[in-house]
Amino acid sequence: MDRPDLRSRLLAILAADAAGYSRLMSLDDVATVAALDGARAVFREHIAVHGGLVIDTAGDSVLAVFDTAAGAVKAALAVQRQLAASASDVSEDRRMHFRIGVHMGDVIEKADGTVYGDGVNIAARLQTLAEPGGITVSESIRNAVKGKVGASFEDRGEQQVKNITDPVRAYRVGPEGGAATKPVSVTGEIDLSLPDKPSIAVLPFTNLSGDPEQEFFSDGVTEDIVTELSRLPSLFVIARNSSFTYKGRNVDVRAVARELGVRYVLEGSIRRAGQRVRVAAQLVDALAGTNLWAQRYDRALQDIFAVQEELTRQIVMAIAPEIEASELARVQRSRPESLSAYELGLRAYSVAMTAYVQSDEQSKLQAQQWAEKALAIDARCVSALNAVALISYHDIVYRHSADPLASYRSCVQASDRALAVDSKAHHALMWRGLLEVMSAPAELKAGGLARLRRAHEINPNDAGILGALGHGETVYGNPVRGMELSLEALRMSPRDPGRHLYSASVSLAYLVAKDYAFSLEWAMRAMSEATNFLPPHEYAAMAYVGLGRIDEAQRQFAWLRRVAPAQCEMLLKHGQVQFADPEHRQRTTLYYRIAAGVEPPRETARL
Repeated sequence: MDRPDLRSRLLAILAADAAGYSRLMSLDDVATVAALDGARAVFREHIAVHGGLVIDTAGDSVLAVFDTAAGAVKAALAVQRQLAASASDVSEDRRMHFRIGVHMGDVIEKADGTVYGDGVNIAARLQTLAEPGGITVSESIRNAVKGKVGASFEDRGEQQVKNITDPVRAYRVGPEGGAATKPVSVTGEIDLSLPDKPSIAVLPFTNLSGDPEQEFFSDGVTEDIVTELSRLPSLFVIARNSSFTYKGRNVDVRAVARELGVRYVLEGSIRRAGQRVRVAAQLVDALAGTNLWAQRYDRALQDIFAVQEELTRQIVMAIAPEIEASELARVQRSRPESLSAYELGLRAYSVAMTAYVQSDEQSKLQAQQWAEKALAIDARCVSALNAVALISYHDIVYRHSADPLASYRSCVQASDRALAVDSKAHHALMWRGLLEVMSAPAELKAGGLARLRRAHEINPNDAGILGALGHGETVYGNPVRGMELSLEALRMSPRDPGRHLYSASVSLAYLVAKDYAFSLEWAMRAMSEATNFLPPHEYAAMAYVGLGRIDEAQRQFAWLRRVAPAQCEMLLKHGQVQFADPEHRQRTTLYYRIAAGVEPPRETARL
């Protein structure tokens, strides 16, 4: 830099702005100007006390710089505390609240003290992310004041802000001794801070056909997607009436996200030509400014309503896992101490699923720790309760529990607690239903199957629930229906990390239906997808017996006995008790014992 009147400096920048200023002016301009003058006096006092300098007060804003990050944060906290106290006797609809953003960065300073640069711009953008009466700071500030300021910091993740290339990690700041709390919104303004769970708006799909009569098809697809997403209790979905206000407008999805208070936006277009239709859709993380998913669908229009239903289901099935994966990735990037109960529960359930799919004991223990931390913060955290139910089911199914009855009760209690909070907690229903179908006495199996069917009714677009229901139908005595559902789960999610569970369920359905060749084929497929997953090895051994290939059955069982001796002995002692139908239970138990060499092969003639 070769100009003597300019110099580069590293400063902490505080940017503040009055929320709802125009509304207040319209109510009483004289009182509002007086309130603004009083608030600025408070800003000047605390900024000076903490070593800062006010450099601009244009409009209803305040801009100040500090040599230290700690001074800037202390000043911001003191200002908000005094403004709240001084307005305690003012009616809520007349109170003036300020949003404050603080950032540490390089600026260009002129001789008169004016500053420019990205450091100033980021502070101003952080201010827009704060709630009325709240403070939002950047990661540079959070790191600089750690251990130096009596305050709590809540990680809001990476935020894509206007005119700044790289995302900015933001933190909500609150008083020391508790989580950063969300300030009360200004009267006349809706609190559009992000909800705890993932939030999405579906913009009206654009009709590119050039035919106004096709608007009903475009609108129908959009409305159906909103309806289906709204059935997922894990999502916060903006209602159709709000999202359709953007119909026919060229919009910036980031602006839409801010105006509706959501993180994710789904947008798309529909072009119809003759009896063909092409639908394009994309899912955007508006806060991070990234495209998470995009897909194009081409369909023939023999039945327009059937196509509309199929497209809706395909899109919902695709984007729901993308949102879940995005949320999990965001949570995993965050520091554990900054996570909310919901985020800890999300992490616990994800790790518990990994443990279940991979039969990984270490991951299960980690999931248990996350769930306990979440429930210590919020005993009503549904995702953490779902994790507890899954972990307990895992222990029973994989015979890891030292006290199966205690594990059974743990699953039931966690499921009941989750459903008491949210009657549509479909994962709680799923694990409880599977547990009862697989492990409960015969008189409870019908109730377990009913829970699985209810979970599927709540969320028909979840492949895991579909696969669980398929397995439950087979075990209960409906193998043809179980096979159909398990195959549908595979079609729905062909690259699912847990696809070996669905393949194994297909194998079991064919085994129960006495189609041993197909049972063996699907058991082999499941084994190739997950070598250490034991059930398909059991099904293969029994299918070999059904085919009369006794030597191969016994070789298969010998492998099982080497890797899981305790499980083999338990099944030999108690039999295939999971089946509700006595004939299914008797036949599979006999075939298992023949594979083990404890019954003579001639006994197969009895069944």
